[in-house]
Amino acid sequence: MDLTDIRARPGWQLAAIGVAVFVALLWAIEVVDVAASHRLDGWGIRPRSGDGLLGILAAPLLHGGWGHLAANTVPALVLGFLTLATGIGRGLAATAIIWLAGGLAVWLVAGGHSVHLGASGLIFGWLTYLAVQGFVDRKPVEIVVGLGVLVVYGGVLWGVLPGTPGVSWQGHLFGALAGVAAAFAVRERHGAR
Repeated sequence: MDLTDIRARPGWQLAAIGVAVFVALLWAIEVVDVAASHRLDGWGIRPRSGDGLLGILAAPLLHGGWGHLAANTVPALVLGFLTLATGIGRGLAATAIIWLAGGLAVWLVAGGHSVHLGASGLIFGWLTYLAVQGFVDRKPVEIVVGLGVLVVYGGVLWGVLPGTPGVSWQGHLFGALAGVAAAFAVRERHGAR
């Protein structure tokens, strides 16, 4: 299969393949992390630490154990697929905004002496991106998808509030805010009518 074959696939197939590869990568990294006695977890976001800046890139790929990764797997598959299904380019751009802006905000604001990791910042970002994006683009089908996503996953938005020890509510909050920003940043431009 060459690049031409891949580009000829329908967008939903590329979205499914892309998110499946991403989630498989998360599981492969966790296998390596467990084999390395969780030493990779130190590569998460360490707020306001020069070394912790690299964590902005690494944190969504790392998890605090099998339970953490398992809890993120189904939402990542569903919300990641739906995000890429809005258009591969748009979905990747939205993901990059959520990943980088959410991570940078955690690095700037979260409490010191902590390490933040996991794909849940992305998941919260994808959730809010999908919830807002249809309204931003004024597309009824995408509004319905966004409302459906809120019905199914909206309850997790309580995770943006502090409360559960050991859970990075900052990662959830800033991922969610970055998802809203991404919806506006990658919106379809409507020409003058």
